[in-house]
Amino acid sequence: MRNKIVSALICGAMALTGLTACSAERAQQIKDLAKNTDVSGLESVEKDIVKEITGGGTVPTADRAGNEIKVPSEVKSIVSLAPSTTRVLIDLGLALKIVAVDTNSLSYKEYLPSGVKSFDMMNPDNEAIAALKPDIVFTSGMSSVGGSSPFKSLIDAGICVADIPSSASISAIEEDIKFIGNCTGKGIEATALATAMNASFKLISTASGTVSEEKRKTVLFMMSIPTSEAPTIYSFGQGTYLDEMLTICGAKNACGKQQGWVSISVEDAIAMNPDVILTTVDYVEDPVKDIKTLKGWENVKAVKNNAVYKVDPNLSMQPNNHVVDAAMEWLKDIYPDIFTEMSKSLEKSLKDAVDKIKDLTGTKESKSAA
Repeated sequence: MRNKIVSALICGAMALTGLTACSAERAQQIKDLAKNTDVSGLESVEKDIVKEITGGGTVPTADRAGNEIKVPSEVKSIVSLAPSTTRVLIDLGLALKIVAVDTNSLSYKEYLPSGVKSFDMMNPDNEAIAALKPDIVFTSGMSSVGGSSPFKSLIDAGICVADIPSSASISAIEEDIKFIGNCTGKGIEATALATAMNASFKLISTASGTVSEEKRKTVLFMMSIPTSEAPTIYSFGQGTYLDEMLTICGAKNACGKQQGWVSISVEDAIAMNPDVILTTVDYVEDPVKDIKTLKGWENVKAVKNNAVYKVDPNLSMQPNNHVVDAAMEWLKDIYPDIFTEMSKSLEKSLKDAVDKIKDLTGTKESKSAA
């Protein structure tokens, strides 16, 4: 149900990309109708997307790190050295233009061209990358060490290298998505994805807003499980998009008084006594069992109430439009009753909204083709 809801929103948003092929008269009809449309709280999906898309996009002259870049007039081949970027490129229909990725992006291998090259993002082979003659290379701030770019030789060779530092907020992620689209001739589609993501978060926030302050659950997010050799727990505090997502889900972050990415002791974690524990750990066979059986954790509320859940790290830890899927996954674990009610009430209105958008853009399938 979670993916069905989010997919419906994205589907509706992408349907609006047909605006570029519409006549001026048709585009105006769409805008006029959107102004007066109220679809069970989903009017923002139509209104915001129409507003954003008809506003158009421009080719960037600087990357997301502020470095000056010159994007080719046509991008035919792409190197993506961050899995979050690779996922966006796939969603934008650009998979076949990807000639190389970072090794972590191989988790999306089924969507990529056969034989796609892969490189270590922390130690890129610039000579091999240059030999592929890419029109643009998307990099991540993770590849830079000490503030210096390891891609200087590519830049000196005249290749467009566009850096996208890991974003700390949902609004910054929206801008990342639009940036990728504007660099690759997919500005309208990227704007649709970003706007639908934002609209989805608004819906989740509205649903979770029914939880009173005193009933909001405290959540400990564990990106590691403590051991005798490594007796700390990695998590996050304020100033991260993940903390923002917990707030949208109507929860309290157990580490919410701290800033950025944090490391906490076992003693501090136990003292937090969280209602729910979410973990992205995927390096052990059964992280939920391992957490539940930690010595001294038996009286922690999340353990006592069997509220420890494994969540998808690819959704949570990659800053792109799929963080909405992560938020829906979290909501289902934290407030299952709210998630169920939200699913029931939204399913019909989502279908109606998507059908209306498709009608407006002329993309709705005929009954004979259904």
